[in-house]
Amino acid sequence: MAGCCGHDGKFDGVSDDYQRRLWIVIALNATMFFVEMTAGHLAKSQALQADSLDFAGDALTYGISLAVIGASLRARTNAALFKGVSLLLMGLWVFGSTVYRVFFAGVPTAEIMGVVGFLALLTNLASVLLLVRYKDGDANVRSVWMCSRNDAIGNVAVMFAALGVWGTATGWPDLIVATIMAGLFLSSAFQIARQALAERRGITDHEHVGV
Repeated sequence: MAGCCGHDGKFDGVSDDYQRRLWIVIALNATMFFVEMTAGHLAKSQALQADSLDFAGDALTYGISLAVIGASLRARTNAALFKGVSLLLMGLWVFGSTVYRVFFAGVPTAEIMGVVGFLALLTNLASVLLLVRYKDGDANVRSVWMCSRNDAIGNVAVMFAALGVWGTATGWPDLIVATIMAGLFLSSAFQIARQALAERRGITDHEHVGV
């Protein structure tokens, strides 16, 4: 996607089409948070609950992305850094709760995991298709794409976990997938933060040149 408003030439979200797509993705994520969190409790699945938390985080951070569209590059990098920290905290929470469930968890219900995981996958594939043309924007725009991509990967992982739980009659596949998802959150958090900080340094360098 061609750049427009950022001094670094990267797309910054100032587009009616992009904002319409983002509103649709926010609605999809908010809906799936409630569906998956409920199903995760019913199925006793840590992977489903981890994925539902990701949906909630995405809905919130996408709203922040909308709020800073058209704002200064500094405001947009601040928003991206906030999203990076949010992903970091989610990853740590999922990792910690997964360690806890290693010792106290029962066997999840594989059928619920599989059905809801497939529904979530369809939702996130729709989000990915809506946003794919804008995947190479600034840190704020790119973080939206990365969150949607993570969701789709996570849903595929949940379905594999459901198959593993069904085949082994143990909760270990669910816990392993939840741990992998925590790692994905942490990796994305560092990537988003690194790009945002690089853009922040660009602002500082530009200001120094202008002095």
